[in-house]
Amino acid sequence: MRRVVVTGLGLVTPLGGDVETTWNNILAGKSGAGPITRFDASDQKCRIACEVKPADHAYGFDAGKRVDHKVQRQVDPFIVYGIDAAGQAIEDAGLTEMDEATRLRAGCSIGSGIGGLPGIESESLLLAEKGPGRVSPHFVHGRLINLISGQVSIKYGLMGPNHSVVTACSTGAHSIGDAARMIKDDDADIMLA
Repeated sequence: MRRVVVTGLGLVTPLGGDVETTWNNILAGKSGAGPITRFDASDQKCRIACEVKPADHAYGFDAGKRVDHKVQRQVDPFIVYGIDAAGQAIEDAGLTEMDEATRLRAGCSIGSGIGGLPGIESESLLLAEKGPGRVSPHFVHGRLINLISGQVSIKYGLMGPNHSVVTACSTGAHSIGDAARMIKDDDADIMLA
C-alpha cells in the first residue's frame, strides 16, 4: 500500500488570500464576516456574509497574482479562487517545475458546494432579456463546478486524473479523500485537492 502525504498548502478564504494570512487571522480571533458587498442586499433578511475580500482590504485577495485577467473575466470567482489556491499549493510543495512524465501522473480532485451561481444568474437574465445570441461563449467552461479542476489542470499542465466533487459542505474533505485514494491505488503520484 502506498503512503499518501500532504506536501503543499494553498488557501483563498474570507480571512485571507493565502495560508499564512488566513492562519494568522484565525489565531488573532478575527472574523471573515461582514456586510454583503457583491450585490444589493438591503431588502434581504440577512445582510452579512463571509466574502473573500478584495485586494485593497487589509487581508484581501489579489487575483492578479496567479490568474490572468482574461481568465478572471471568463470564469466565476470560485474558479479564480481554486486556480490561485492550487498555485499556492504547487509552489509550497516545490512542484513548479514538473517534466512531462511527472505531469502525466499529476492530477486534481477539486470541487465546490455551490460555485457558479453568479454567472448562471447573469447569463440566464441576459438570455431572457436579449436572446441566445448574447450568451457568453465562455458560459459553460466558466460556470460549471467540474471546470474548477479543468481550469486548474490547464493552468498548471496536469495530465493525470481530473475529478470534481459536489457534496455540499463536505466537498473539500471528499475531494481530499478521493485524491488520497487515487494516489494509494496508483492512479496518480501527485494530486491537487
